[in-house]
Amino acid sequence: MRRPMRPVAPVQKDGPRVNKEIRVLEVQLINADGQNLGPTKINDALQAAEDAGLDLVEIAPNSVPPVCKLLDYGKYKYQNQKKAAEARKNQKIVEVKEIKMRPNIDDHDYDVKMKAMRRFFDEGDKVKVTLRFRGREMAHQDLGLRLLMKVREEVTEIAKEESSPSLEGRQMTMVLAPR
Repeated sequence: MRRPMRPVAPVQKDGPRVNKEIRVLEVQLINADGQNLGPTKINDALQAAEDAGLDLVEIAPNSVPPVCKLLDYGKYKYQNQKKAAEARKNQKIVEVKEIKMRPNIDDHDYDVKMKAMRRFFDEGDKVKVTLRFRGREMAHQDLGLRLLMKVREEVTEIAKEESSPSLEGRQMTMVLAPR
Protein backbone atom coordinates (compact mmCIF):
# COMPACT_ATOMS: atom_id res chain seq x y z
CA MET A 1 0.00 0.00 0.00
CA ARG A 2 1.44 3.37 -1.07
CA ARG A 3 1.39 6.40 1.17
CA PRO A 4 -0.33 9.44 -0.30
CA MET A 5 2.04 12.24 -1.26
CA ARG A 6 1.92 15.43 0.73
CA PRO A 7 1.29 18.58 -1.25
CA VAL A 8 4.51 20.51 -1.76
CA ALA A 9 4.44 24.19 -0.86
CA PRO A 10 5.26 26.44 -3.81
CA VAL A 11 8.85 27.62 -3.80
CA GLN A 12 9.13 31.30 -2.96
CA LYS A 13 11.32 32.99 -5.55
CA ASP A 14 13.39 35.97 -4.58
CA GLY A 15 13.30 38.85 -7.00
CA PRO A 16 10.70 39.91 -9.56
CA ARG A 17 8.59 37.55 -11.64
CA VAL A 18 9.79 37.08 -15.21
CA ASN A 19 8.09 36.09 -18.51
CA LYS A 20 5.71 33.11 -17.99
CA GLU A 21 5.74 33.55 -14.18
CA ILE A 22 3.59 36.70 -14.57
CA ARG A 23 0.02 35.47 -14.10
CA VAL A 24 -2.25 38.41 -14.95
CA LEU A 25 -4.32 39.19 -18.01
CA GLU A 26 -3.08 42.75 -18.52
CA VAL A 27 0.11 44.65 -17.68
CA GLN A 28 1.30 48.24 -17.90
CA LEU A 29 4.12 47.83 -20.43
CA ILE A 30 7.31 49.88 -20.56
CA ASN A 31 9.64 49.19 -23.48
CA ALA A 32 13.45 48.96 -23.38
CA ASP A 33 13.82 52.72 -24.04
CA GLY A 34 11.65 53.58 -21.01
CA GLN A 35 8.56 54.63 -22.99
CA ASN A 36 5.22 53.76 -21.41
CA LEU A 37 3.18 51.76 -23.94
CA GLY A 38 0.10 51.68 -21.70
CA PRO A 39 -2.05 48.72 -20.64
CA THR A 40 -1.23 45.68 -22.81
CA LYS A 41 -2.50 42.09 -22.89
CA ILE A 42 0.02 39.70 -21.33
CA ASN A 43 0.35 37.64 -24.54
CA ASP A 44 1.16 40.77 -26.56
CA ALA A 45 3.69 41.87 -23.94
CA LEU A 46 5.38 38.44 -23.96
CA GLN A 47 5.48 38.52 -27.76
CA ALA A 48 7.02 42.01 -27.73
CA ALA A 49 9.69 40.79 -25.29
CA GLU A 50 10.46 37.79 -27.47
CA ASP A 51 10.65 39.94 -30.62
CA ALA A 52 13.09 42.32 -28.92
CA GLY A 53 15.17 39.42 -27.55
CA LEU A 54 14.56 40.59 -23.98
CA ASP A 55 12.66 39.45 -20.92
CA LEU A 56 9.36 40.74 -19.55
CA VAL A 57 10.15 41.67 -15.93
CA GLU A 58 7.53 42.68 -13.36
CA ILE A 59 8.80 45.94 -11.84
CA ALA A 60 5.80 47.02 -9.71
CA PRO A 61 3.67 43.93 -8.91
CA ASN A 62 1.32 45.71 -6.48
CA SER A 63 -0.01 48.34 -8.89
CA VAL A 64 -3.14 47.77 -11.00
CA PRO A 65 -2.33 46.63 -13.62
CA PRO A 66 1.19 45.45 -12.67
CA VAL A 67 4.00 47.40 -14.31
CA CYS A 68 6.29 45.28 -16.51
CA LYS A 69 9.37 46.34 -18.41
CA LEU A 70 11.25 44.86 -21.35
CA LEU A 71 14.87 44.32 -20.29
CA ASP A 72 17.70 41.81 -20.07
CA TYR A 73 16.95 40.02 -16.78
CA GLY A 74 20.52 38.75 -16.26
CA LYS A 75 21.90 42.27 -16.60
CA TYR A 76 19.15 43.60 -14.30
CA LYS A 77 20.04 41.07 -11.57
CA TYR A 78 23.74 41.86 -11.93
CA GLN A 79 23.13 45.60 -11.54
CA ASN A 80 21.00 45.02 -8.44
CA GLN A 81 23.74 42.87 -6.91
CA LYS A 82 26.30 45.60 -7.61
CA LYS A 83 24.05 48.22 -5.95
CA ALA A 84 23.58 46.01 -2.88
CA ALA A 85 27.32 45.36 -2.62
CA GLU A 86 28.04 49.09 -2.89
CA ALA A 87 25.50 49.85 -0.14
CA ARG A 88 27.10 47.22 2.13
CA LYS A 89 30.57 48.59 1.43
CA ASN A 90 29.58 52.10 2.46
CA GLN A 91 28.10 50.99 5.78
CA LYS A 92 30.15 51.66 8.90
CA ILE A 93 29.88 48.88 11.43
CA VAL A 94 30.13 50.46 14.87
CA GLU A 95 32.09 48.24 17.22
CA VAL A 96 32.12 48.47 21.00
CA LYS A 97 35.71 48.51 22.25
CA GLU A 98 36.40 47.82 25.90
CA ILE A 99 38.86 49.61 28.15
CA LYS A 100 39.51 47.87 31.46
CA MET A 101 40.79 49.77 34.49
CA ARG A 102 41.22 49.34 38.22
CA PRO A 103 40.15 51.95 40.80
CA ASN A 104 43.76 52.66 41.89
CA ILE A 105 45.20 52.96 38.37
CA ASP A 106 48.56 54.73 38.04
CA ASP A 107 48.76 58.10 36.22
CA HIS A 108 50.82 56.82 33.27
CA ASP A 109 48.61 53.73 32.84
CA TYR A 110 45.59 56.01 32.89
CA ASP A 111 47.13 58.25 30.19
CA VAL A 112 47.83 55.21 27.96
CA LYS A 113 44.21 54.04 28.34
CA MET A 114 42.89 57.52 27.53
CA LYS A 115 45.08 57.69 24.40
CA ALA A 116 43.66 54.36 23.22
CA MET A 117 40.13 55.58 23.99
CA ARG A 118 40.63 58.74 21.90
CA ARG A 119 41.90 56.59 19.01
CA PHE A 120 38.76 54.41 19.23
CA PHE A 121 36.55 57.51 19.11
CA ASP A 122 38.45 58.80 16.06
CA GLU A 123 37.74 55.48 14.31
CA GLY A 124 34.02 55.91 15.08
CA ASP A 125 33.75 53.12 17.64
CA LYS A 126 31.92 53.12 20.98
CA VAL A 127 33.93 52.51 24.14
CA LYS A 128 32.83 50.52 27.17
CA VAL A 129 34.88 51.52 30.21
CA THR A 130 35.00 48.67 32.73
CA LEU A 131 36.26 49.20 36.24
CA ARG A 132 36.95 45.96 38.12
CA PHE A 133 36.99 45.90 41.92
CA ARG A 134 38.97 43.23 43.76
CA GLY A 135 38.86 42.30 47.43
CA ARG A 136 38.54 45.27 49.77
CA GLU A 137 38.28 47.72 46.86
CA MET A 138 34.52 47.00 46.95
CA ALA A 139 34.37 49.08 50.13
CA HIS A 140 35.60 52.12 48.16
CA GLN A 141 33.23 52.23 45.20
CA ASP A 142 33.23 56.02 45.41
CA LEU A 143 36.86 56.00 44.15
CA GLY A 144 35.77 54.01 41.12
CA LEU A 145 32.84 56.34 40.45
CA ARG A 146 35.17 59.36 40.71
CA LEU A 147 37.55 57.75 38.20
CA LEU A 148 34.73 57.14 35.70
CA MET A 149 33.54 60.74 36.13
CA LYS A 150 37.11 61.92 35.43
CA VAL A 151 37.18 59.82 32.24
CA ARG A 152 33.84 61.28 31.15
CA GLU A 153 35.01 64.86 31.79
CA GLU A 154 38.21 64.33 29.77
CA VAL A 155 36.44 63.02 26.66
CA THR A 156 33.33 65.20 26.87
CA GLU A 157 34.28 67.25 23.77
CA ILE A 158 34.74 64.18 21.52
CA ALA A 159 32.29 61.70 23.08
CA LYS A 160 28.92 61.58 24.75
CA GLU A 161 27.78 59.32 27.56
CA GLU A 162 25.48 56.58 26.29
CA SER A 163 24.98 54.77 29.59
CA SER A 164 25.93 56.17 32.96
CA PRO A 165 28.16 54.26 35.39
CA SER A 166 26.41 51.23 36.84
CA LEU A 167 27.61 48.54 39.21
CA GLU A 168 27.14 44.93 38.13
CA GLY A 169 28.61 42.58 40.68
CA ARG A 170 32.27 43.53 41.09
CA GLN A 171 32.38 45.63 37.90
CA MET A 172 31.35 49.20 37.27
CA THR A 173 30.70 49.96 33.58
CA MET A 174 29.99 53.02 31.49
CA VAL A 175 29.49 53.26 27.71
CA LEU A 176 30.66 56.29 25.70
CA ALA A 177 29.86 56.97 22.03
CA PRO A 178 31.67 59.33 19.64
CA ARG A 179 29.99 62.67 18.86
